[in-house]
Amino acid sequence: MIFTRINKASRPGSSIAMALVLAATGALGVSALEAPAFAKQDKEKEAKPEYSKEFMAAYSPLDQALKAEAPDYAAAKALVPALEATVKSADEKRAAGGLIFNLANSSSDADLRLKGIEMMLSSGKVDSDLGGQLSFAAYQAYKDAGNIAGAREVLEGAIKSNYAFTAQMSDGSQRTIAAADMQRMIADLYFDQGQYAEGLSYISSQIEALKAAGQPVPESLIRSGLSQAYENNLNRQSVEYVALLAENYPTDVTWGDAVIITLNANSYANPEVLDLLRLSRRTGAYNDARVLSEYVEVLDARRYPGEVLAAIDEGIAKGVADGSDPFLAETRKEAAGRVDTDRKELASLAADARASNASLKTLVVAGDTFLSYDQPTEAEEFYTKALGMSGVETPMVLTRLGIAQYDQGKYAEAIETFGKVEGARQDIANLWAIYAAQKSGM
Repeated sequence: MIFTRINKASRPGSSIAMALVLAATGALGVSALEAPAFAKQDKEKEAKPEYSKEFMAAYSPLDQALKAEAPDYAAAKALVPALEATVKSADEKRAAGGLIFNLANSSSDADLRLKGIEMMLSSGKVDSDLGGQLSFAAYQAYKDAGNIAGAREVLEGAIKSNYAFTAQMSDGSQRTIAAADMQRMIADLYFDQGQYAEGLSYISSQIEALKAAGQPVPESLIRSGLSQAYENNLNRQSVEYVALLAENYPTDVTWGDAVIITLNANSYANPEVLDLLRLSRRTGAYNDARVLSEYVEVLDARRYPGEVLAAIDEGIAKGVADGSDPFLAETRKEAAGRVDTDRKELASLAADARASNASLKTLVVAGDTFLSYDQPTEAEEFYTKALGMSGVETPMVLTRLGIAQYDQGKYAEAIETFGKVEGARQDIANLWAIYAAQKSGM
């Protein structure tokens, strides 16, 4: 049996790797913060800040030092401890933090800049926009310092502030960095530490929260989870994320990947592989010629010559495979030699299946045969009858009943049937249900 891995050209991107080109102020788009005496206040919403005499006595010398024509930064930094010692109120934290930030920014002192940012954030006196800027700047500083827990915490703060900004990328282009990107950054903080389970758990929690709120799930967030799960051979999560991707962002490539990732993540026997690859035929999405070859091989020209012939001809017509391929050419020849005789037996098989004493085996064979000849009405009839009999392989028959209903355009019924499938076939049935919903416009 031929198994193909998803090709790298269509593989989801790995970590965010944005290579942001940021100014010396980090994510802050300003070169300095206003001094308290000139800070703008909304008189209706915010009370005038209050500062103690002791605070102003320590604040003013540092403020004047920074306003000098040629500031002595070393001397100015020596005044910081005295200022910190006077800070008591939230207003004073906000003002002192801003002044310290300005000093650090002017003197290119990363550690001091972080101290100023921390003071401002802890004050609770910054508006949402500035809070977001400060939180993102703190994230960068914490990450550079190896404080991963701190980086995650402040990045969550930036997300809660609905912070977004335009960043210049390393290739010179610009893009808006917003919540979805920051969520990926938080996940990457886990992944960079080799904490894949924790990172994927975080991504899944964000996805579930968005779904619960009725909000769209960003494609980049799903792809981030899929990439990490796939690259680290986390099969269960890979299947879940690729199904989400196919459900929310369906394309031929996505559907081709959904089938292959689900195939590779499970130890399926031939009957399961067949019903999964039948979905590739319905979507018309084969991401590799080997997928078609595997489908044909699992079908077996001796058992299902009609479906083999149809699959090969459709694949060649779509440009998926080359008709001169030795395996496909030989298999097609064998199927073509059997199909007429096989078709002549359909009426007899249907009569046997409709007999009052028809066995379970007869009913399942009849359902399988009519399904393979694109006669889903009869297939549905026989599968439905088989389900009521003792010893039936319920997951397989339900799967194929759902396919027969899908082929008739009975999408709602198919979705309901696929929803009843349990066990090893559940992932297969889930993909079929997602595709049926898309076809129905649900």
